[in-house]
Amino acid sequence: MTASETGPHLIEGGRHADARGTVSFVNGFDFKGVDRFYIIRPSRPHEPRGWVGHRRERKWFFPVQGSVVVAVVKPDDWSKPSPRQVVERFILSAENPSVLAVPPGYATGSAGLSVGAALMVFSSGRVEDAQADDYRFPTETWAIMEQE
Repeated sequence: MTASETGPHLIEGGRHADARGTVSFVNGFDFKGVDRFYIIRPSRPHEPRGWVGHRRERKWFFPVQGSVVVAVVKPDDWSKPSPRQVVERFILSAENPSVLAVPPGYATGSAGLSVGAALMVFSSGRVEDAQADDYRFPTETWAIMEQE
């Protein structure tokens, strides 16, 4: 079993800054299995987006700008999941580069935490195949943001 099959996890990166500027990197992310990517730019902070799940598709999330929370849940039933499933939340920040790897079998939701946040999402699924592996759940099924 590879690390990407054990469950959602972070692939840590780093930053190098000098007089010329800053270089952010995640050298442990090898792009193996990536078929496409897209960028999500929330319209305003704390606006929830999701839930979308995949049984076969892998996702990797990288914060391009600002900070974003990505919530991850493993549905117990793909047609009518329990709202009591445990939600893991990962705070991703462009200031602390890392890639969140999410294996198949999970649903994700996100929300920007800062103005101008941008989240790059890499996917193992081709667009032509995505509809057959796309499970959408109402935003209120699970809390994307921590409950106060």
